[in-house]
Amino acid sequence: MKASRFIADKLRFKGRLATIAICVSFFVMILSLAISGGFRTQIRESISGIAGDIQLSGSTEPIKIHPSYYNKIASVQGVASITPVVWKPGIVKGGDDICGIMVKGTPMPDSCSLQARIPRELARRMKLSVGDAMTTWFVDERAKARRFTVTEIYDGILDSDGTLIVQVPLADMQRLYGWSAEEASALEIMVTPEWNEGWLLRAKADELSWISLEEHQEEEDILRALSTRQRYPQIFDWLDLIDFNVLTILILMIVVAGFNMISGLLILLFRHISTIGMLKSLGMGNRAIAGVFLRVAARIVLAGTITGNAAALLFCAIQGSTHLIKLNPQNYFVSFVPVHLDAGTVIAVDLVAFAAIMLLLLIPTLFISKVDPAQTVRVK
Repeated sequence: MKASRFIADKLRFKGRLATIAICVSFFVMILSLAISGGFRTQIRESISGIAGDIQLSGSTEPIKIHPSYYNKIASVQGVASITPVVWKPGIVKGGDDICGIMVKGTPMPDSCSLQARIPRELARRMKLSVGDAMTTWFVDERAKARRFTVTEIYDGILDSDGTLIVQVPLADMQRLYGWSAEEASALEIMVTPEWNEGWLLRAKADELSWISLEEHQEEEDILRALSTRQRYPQIFDWLDLIDFNVLTILILMIVVAGFNMISGLLILLFRHISTIGMLKSLGMGNRAIAGVFLRVAARIVLAGTITGNAAALLFCAIQGSTHLIKLNPQNYFVSFVPVHLDAGTVIAVDLVAFAAIMLLLLIPTLFISKVDPAQTVRVK
């Protein structure tokens, strides 16, 4: 056993405040990562489920469901599925109230004809429940009405004025507008998870647009591909703001933990000033003595890291399974605090935070070089 390790084992750190600060700081950091990741994952999956990852649409309607380059698009790396849809604005009338909506026709079995899935916000406004009839008006060259039966009420991530999305059978919308079974207003493309991230999804959308531009026949419309971020920039800008706030929290918590440990280490050094003097008189250098006290501090930081991580993981497990903490979906897009942890990100943050705190602890060790062994031994 090295002498520095032996001496470090004999020293006792009594800075409880510093220990608690480390634990709380790591708890807050991991919790911030979990909540940020939860919002991004929950919102992205909800938007993709309602509107796809990429939407291919033309300058006019309708477009062909199977353009001449369909197989080339389907074979692009990362493309998981292609779904034809019809998007049309509509108006729901219930009693004396009316509400603007977006109606999405999506493939459903024939048995689902004139059935509708509606967002919870629309159900609240129109006082609708499962099994109720819902009259919807469509304005084209002339006003048309359809009477749908509400079969499901879902939590709409995009619920706001003008973006209440009602899902109905694709065939119903095609018949309503006199389109054939091979016509739709857009193609919604789902991509595999590894491509569903920021600039990668944007690059995939650009690739699909380029295929349409290069491969379309003369009688076919050129389709433009837009990713979810391009179609709903305000939501993703909000997510970016959350990520920026998380970065600020991480830096702040590292600084708080670091300076609390600095004060704790200084107290430890002052309490053992005579020990420092004695070690110097025995021939131990400043660097070796600093290593002794840094070893003691590292144990405290490691203990706080493990405790803070464990507490955060426990909280995430409880919140993820019970949705105990609720939110107002009109302000936060979801009705509860979502949590999602990526093991790689957590480990990376732990390592960076641990290294940063240990670097900050090099500051108080400079005090060791100021200790004169002659004076400390004489005082003793």
